[in-house]
Amino acid sequence: MKGGALFLIVLVALHCHLSSSISFDLPADAQKCLQEEVHKDVLVVGEYKLSDVQGIRTDLKVADSKGHTLYNQDDASKGKFAFTTDDYDMFEVCFHSTVTDGIAGPGGQGSTREVSLSLKHGVEAKNYDDVGKAEKLKPLELELRRLEDLAESIVNDFAYMRAREEEMRDTNESTNTRVLYFSVFSMLCLFVLAGWQIFYLRRFFQAKKLIE
Repeated sequence: MKGGALFLIVLVALHCHLSSSISFDLPADAQKCLQEEVHKDVLVVGEYKLSDVQGIRTDLKVADSKGHTLYNQDDASKGKFAFTTDDYDMFEVCFHSTVTDGIAGPGGQGSTREVSLSLKHGVEAKNYDDVGKAEKLKPLELELRRLEDLAESIVNDFAYMRAREEEMRDTNESTNTRVLYFSVFSMLCLFVLAGWQIFYLRRFFQAKKLIE
């Protein structure tokens, strides 16, 4: 019973993670960007809507961390975009607002646009209605298919987190080994320097005939 409850909690948490929606006000002559990390070979679907404000133009650009443009829309108002990631990466959704005719100046009436953005990726971005129609699945079978894909996504996420944990552990162990070697090398250098100082001072005092 506890295992089933824990699995249900994980499903709900992952569902919330796979689908996100946000609304914000975008001032004139300003830019706001949103970033999100996505795994490899994951479908990302976004839907946006901007309030209609006279005198303000807003351009939308979606790009990855390497600067590749995934979606671009000039004078955006309402629409959708979709892309599939080639590798684990962070993509950025940017809204850039500019004043076009001087009517909507900063601080004036209607100087901001309300932006609504909904992002879905993975299982939530997949259209299961089309899958059900194509494969002639019953509603229960379609729901089982969705849960199967969701469970597979959870397994992949856990596998990725485990791989990252192993990578971080190897990095920490390598760093500790390098620190140990550097510490030993530093101590050896100090001993050599101390021995050289003793030898130099002894020869100096002997040259001054202060000691035999």
